[in-house]
Order: sequence, then structure tokens, then C-alpha cells
Amino acid sequence: MSYKEKTEDIYNMLGQGQLLEAFDKYYADNVVMTEPRGTTEGKEACRVKEVDFLNFIEEFHNLEVKSIAADEENGIVFHETAMDVTFKDGNRVVMEQAGVQRWEGDKIVHERFYYDNAQ
Repeated sequence: MSYKEKTEDIYNMLGQGQLLEAFDKYYADNVVMTEPRGTTEGKEACRVKEVDFLNFIEEFHNLEVKSIAADEENGIVFHETAMDVTFKDGNRVVMEQAGVQRWEGDKIVHERFYYDNAQ
């Protein structure tokens, strides 16, 4: 399976409500995740952040994958997505982001997300 196909599988799983299953399947133990709000290192710490994010969501309405492109030779995948969610505080937002994954073998070792942090 190519890196692009693996990323497509991740987003297919997310669309089915399987965020944690996708995380467990595709992220390395030494993964580093970077976003505008900071960097988290290690699979356990990153998974805690994913669980925390899920705990803020009241309802998931839609996930749109706008694009996925890969540099297969260097193990780099670029993705652009939009998630429509209602948070437990009642706010409904469409969160748009772009990301870059760095793969080693079958696992993501680094992922950086780019989004507007003003929301």
C-alpha cells in the first residue's frame, strides 16, 4: 500500500468515527505531532490529545478530504481537509487544515498541521 493510500485509509477511518483506531494503526511510538498550539512527542502523549479533542465534540457532521498528494520516494504526504463539528459548548464550526506527514515504513513519525488558530 502506498503512503497516499495509507493516508486515504486514515481519512476513511476518520469518516467512520474511527479516529483512535486509525491513530493506533498508523502512528509510530516515537511520533511527533506539531500544530500552531505546540508540539507533542510520543504516541501515548499524542493519543491523550486525540482523546481530549474527541471529548470536546458533541456531534460530528462531515469530513471532507479536499486533497491528498504524496512524495512516495521520500515518505511525505500532504493533505487538506475540512471537518464540520458541533462542540459540547454548542458552537458548530468547520475546521479547515492542511498537514504534512513523514512516514517511516508503515508508521507516521512526524505530522505537522497548519490551520487558523484564531477560532
